[in-house]
Amino acid sequence: MSNSKISVKDVAFLGMSLAILEVSKLALDLLPNIEVVTLLFIVYTIFYGRKTFLIAIGFTVIECILKGVNVWSVMYLYIWPLLIVSVLFAGKHKAGYVFYCILSGFFGLFFGMFCSIPYLFIGGWSMALTWWVAGIPYDIIHCVSNFILCLLLFKPLCTIMKRVMAER
Repeated sequence: MSNSKISVKDVAFLGMSLAILEVSKLALDLLPNIEVVTLLFIVYTIFYGRKTFLIAIGFTVIECILKGVNVWSVMYLYIWPLLIVSVLFAGKHKAGYVFYCILSGFFGLFFGMFCSIPYLFIGGWSMALTWWVAGIPYDIIHCVSNFILCLLLFKPLCTIMKRVMAER
């Protein structure tokens, strides 16, 4: 799926991947900052490349439909593409399993910082900093859970994706 044209098969694969992403997010919504969205975006980017941006857009739209539009909606417009770009960049440098586990953890740790950006424009530096600092305990949970989930699930998910991509 590396070429830039979108085929009917691409639409089907990307749509199913988006559905898996959304169902996984909803299944873990009750747990504070424990999610597989980061891991799935990493794996999808490794296999779908730039086409993963379409999944990110679809994910943001579905989340807005389900939960309404709010400040987090703006965050999702840049936070997931930032992760995708990071994975694309890492892929060019032949990053491995350990790198992606660390990336997943750091992404969770700094998620609050990245998400504080809209508050910079809403209420200035003090609001952005206060919002970020108040969320640090959740960012730590996010970091640890992302790292552990990636450590446990990255290789099995990549194995599954290799089989799926081979079936194409």
